[in-house]
Amino acid sequence: MKNKAKLKEICFDGLFFIIGSFIYAAAVNMFTAPNHIAPGGFTGASTLINYLTGLPIGLGMFLLNVPLFIISYKMFGKDFIIKTLVATLLLSVVIDITANFYPIYTGDKLLAALFGGVCSGGGIALILFRGATSGGTDILAKLLRIKWPHISMGTVIMIFDLMIVLVSGLVYGTLESVLYAFATTFTASRTIDYVLYGRGYGKVLTIFTDNPNDVSSAITSEMGRGVTILDAKGAYTGEKKSMLICAVRTNEIAKITKIIKQHDSEPFIIVSEASEVFGQGFKPLRKKDN
Repeated sequence: MKNKAKLKEICFDGLFFIIGSFIYAAAVNMFTAPNHIAPGGFTGASTLINYLTGLPIGLGMFLLNVPLFIISYKMFGKDFIIKTLVATLLLSVVIDITANFYPIYTGDKLLAALFGGVCSGGGIALILFRGATSGGTDILAKLLRIKWPHISMGTVIMIFDLMIVLVSGLVYGTLESVLYAFATTFTASRTIDYVLYGRGYGKVLTIFTDNPNDVSSAITSEMGRGVTILDAKGAYTGEKKSMLICAVRTNEIAKITKIIKQHDSEPFIIVSEASEVFGQGFKPLRKKDN
């Protein structure tokens, strides 16, 4: 039964990775690259390299990720990297093999930027849904946080994306490319959040687990999120368990859920909507002037 469940999980992973890769490739080959739009991340960097040298975008993405995969394997082990390696390799291959397959849209650049963001965000969301990432800035941010743990992953990713977008203006020689790239990046991030988690700003996770110390330590060390541990008792069974409460951003739920399952095979998780979250790591709580 365990092997059957594992095989089923692998099949679902592969299906979501393939569908997500083709959707993401449509964003690159139909909308962004033909219209000189280089969104943030390694995709944007590879798009610029392709424009300057002719190196295929997918191949460029994978080559940029190779050093990060090697370092990550040494730092975090194979369990962390294997799904991301598979997803990134598949994504790179699909982008290159469909480069001459998808029709190219060269109409309104604003539409190209928006639909490029929707497709790229939708494709990445399917990959994130199965507990992987597309590599690139996600791995880079995790590595940098080892030396500078006070810097959030979101900040690192935002800075790198901003650098790529600004460089695209120099490479393409036009301010329009920068503005359209910002539109694509913003649309992609909103699409990911909407597909995975709905429209909320933040979420509150309520976790019932038999391994509260391991789960809370992993969430704190790997995601930098605080966790509150409370004693709980089931009304029906009378069984004592621990209840963990954790406030997170919407785009962190998939990763935290994966972390929880690594330390508890049968957790009970409730995801609640949080319209606003104040405090460290979220919105600052400012005192009003008297």
